Amino acid sequence: METRMWRELLMPYKAAVDELCMKFSHINNEYKSMGEYSPIVSVEGRVKKVSSILEKAQKKNIDINDIEDNIQDIAGIRIICQFVEDIWSVVEIIRNRSDMKIIEERDYITHSKASGYRSYHLIILYEVQTISGTKTIKTEIQIRTLAMNFWGTIEHSLQYKYRSQMPEHIKKRLQVAAEAIIMLDKEMSSVRDEIMNAQNYMNHTDAVISEILNNIQNLYGVANRREIDKIQAEFYRLYELKDLAMLERFANELDVIAEGYRAQQVQEGF
Repeated sequence: METRMWRELLMPYKAAVDELCMKFSHINNEYKSMGEYSPIVSVEGRVKKVSSILEKAQKKNIDINDIEDNIQDIAGIRIICQFVEDIWSVVEIIRNRSDMKIIEERDYITHSKASGYRSYHLIILYEVQTISGTKTIKTEIQIRTLAMNFWGTIEHSLQYKYRSQMPEHIKKRLQVAAEAIIMLDKEMSSVRDEIMNAQNYMNHTDAVISEILNNIQNLYGVANRREIDKIQAEFYRLYELKDLAMLERFANELDVIAEGYRAQQVQEGF
């Protein structure tokens, strides 16, 4: 296949990866903007390199003209979570979406691979719009914890280096490390509620402070400088106290002030 043909073939997969990364990032930001705990830590995606596609096709004896039908991970998304419990939450989010259709699931968490690899894999169908019309793209979504991702990244690098000829002593050490990862995830799950509460507190505090600063910024166009300076000084005083309840009351009071100026502007406009 010519280089130009490969570029045309992979372009819709690139579009699918970009769109899906954006959508999952938006879900993450939506949780945070509401001051709630997000089951998603980060999202990344990639389109398989031509060399990797050819290598996989050769390994599985797939004809070059049949790769789209038989290779399911040309487009790949990886979603990283903090806790194992979050993985199931993300799976449910995907199940409930109308723009992503799950056609296959592989649970390597309940049943890890012999190497120690753990992750949850979904194969979905996702539609992208191209200049030639709608194209349905198969995409693999890997969902794993931070700890699983650390192990998986190292293992992938070693597999690439040794090309399925990894020395036994390295395999054994990886298996030992995989057991340690399982224990780490279990320990983190045991204090999950406390961690979530702390992170929710931080997210909510950030949201309140952002709201206050946004209102102060908007006042620059309507209020006099002396009043703005007074408001800013009060904000910095409360911020130094680290008292969320006082900051929330201040944010509500500032909302009333800002609303008063907006109403005044409307009246003057008439």
